[in-house]
Amino acid sequence: MRSLDSLEAKPIPGTEGASCTPFFSPDGQWLGFYSQGYVKKVSLQGGTPVTLFSVSGLVGANWGRDGTIVFASPNFDGIGKVSASGGKVENITHVDVNNGEANHRYPVLLPGGKAMLFAIGLSGGGDQVQIAVYRFETGERRVLIKDGTYPIYVPTGHIVYIREGQMMAVPFDLRKLEITGSPVPIAETVRESGFGAAQFALSDLGSLAYVPGLAGSPSGNTLVWVDRNGEFQPLEAPPRLYMFPKISPDGRQLAVTVRGLKDDIWIYDIPRDTISRLTFEGNNQAPAWAPDGKKILFLSNRTGSLNLFAKLSDGGGSEEQITKSEHFFLPGSISPDGRFTFYVENHPTLGQDIWMSPLAGDRRPSIFLQTPANESAPTISPDGRWLAYVSTESGRFEVYVRPFPGPGGKLQISREGGTEPVWARNGRELFYRNGNKMMVADIATTPSFNAGIPRLLFERRYERSPAVVANYDVAADGQHFLMVKEGGKEPPPSQINVVVNWFEELKEKAPEK
Repeated sequence: MRSLDSLEAKPIPGTEGASCTPFFSPDGQWLGFYSQGYVKKVSLQGGTPVTLFSVSGLVGANWGRDGTIVFASPNFDGIGKVSASGGKVENITHVDVNNGEANHRYPVLLPGGKAMLFAIGLSGGGDQVQIAVYRFETGERRVLIKDGTYPIYVPTGHIVYIREGQMMAVPFDLRKLEITGSPVPIAETVRESGFGAAQFALSDLGSLAYVPGLAGSPSGNTLVWVDRNGEFQPLEAPPRLYMFPKISPDGRQLAVTVRGLKDDIWIYDIPRDTISRLTFEGNNQAPAWAPDGKKILFLSNRTGSLNLFAKLSDGGGSEEQITKSEHFFLPGSISPDGRFTFYVENHPTLGQDIWMSPLAGDRRPSIFLQTPANESAPTISPDGRWLAYVSTESGRFEVYVRPFPGPGGKLQISREGGTEPVWARNGRELFYRNGNKMMVADIATTPSFNAGIPRLLFERRYERSPAVVANYDVAADGQHFLMVKEGGKEPPPSQINVVVNWFEELKEKAPEK
């Protein structure tokens, strides 16, 4: 946090490990934030953070004057709401896949609390996004702007938003919930950062803060090989907003999520240096290779709620739906024999539990592990006998291992926190991350399962997972990691610009009609 009358920024105690879209309470005394699978709030006067609810990632949140928080998540069907005191999460909107919608993001409550603005990412090619308004009393929603993202309502009677990096404004009738003029550009370009997010903020008193960017050039990430000392070597793949990279069984290809206003799975051929899109319909992420390399499993919301689908890795044929559930999923892994897939179902009252489903036959799902804690990131060992996973049973994320299919107890692997577990291909090591630290534990399975004391391999800043599942993979030699490094077309931001009394400029450039 930085006071506008100071040049010094200070860390807020209790927010260590936070990521994604911080947001203020209406009185400015609390800060909401996302950290390691939970949305929390912390008083700016000091104190312990308060956990509000569990969710996988955050793509926009807004705290209303009536004590309601509206939010969007990559793996949530539409816009949700919850009390600022915590409690049950409710759906407000639902993604209409039949009309080409892929996701809903960046909700903003309008004054009076009777309506909200939000962004709609569309299926199909390109980063297509619209801005809509939703009326709570009737459930009516209408598209206001057909080409824009990251809407904010300002007291001058305008909607300010981003279109291809350009800050735009359009007059808006708050009573009728209608656009009353033409949009106009009002400021220099603003940095974008994936998911249609833009790096700017406005105060009710008229101050503008923003990070300058390059027109039409959202920042990208780089896929890199990282050795056990933390040193990296970039791949030739073009800079894009990569997430969840996975190496094919033969090591010649990568499957990776490319983020945008709509997420899709892409395949990068390493020897040929070509990248091609695998998925087109809905919002798709978190690929996992079948053991023979012929199929890829991934998450998609193309039927409404998030479920597992499969498609041939060469792009041929049609997608095949593997699971059917109303509760959104988190990705897992496939057993070495190709018979089962493991995944996480996030139930609104039961929390996150580990499920498994056969990949042939009736595909009837069954629970592998259900406890009062949240379990996530199930990762099966190369011999198919052990399942590593992450649990909050100790009060923080730690990595554990259980025998598969059981019975048997668990063994805790990490000691000071851990997420993103990945097995070495030979099964003799288990890797995981603790913040920016890459950790490893030696594994022995005969005469019984035993894990060595975890040790640090390196501590470097590579892109962390937006959830607790792995945002990296391990090469067959066990000596290199496929990771995501920040940096692409734009250099890292070096400053935040602040403009006071900016509303006067806004009213001059975009007068009301």
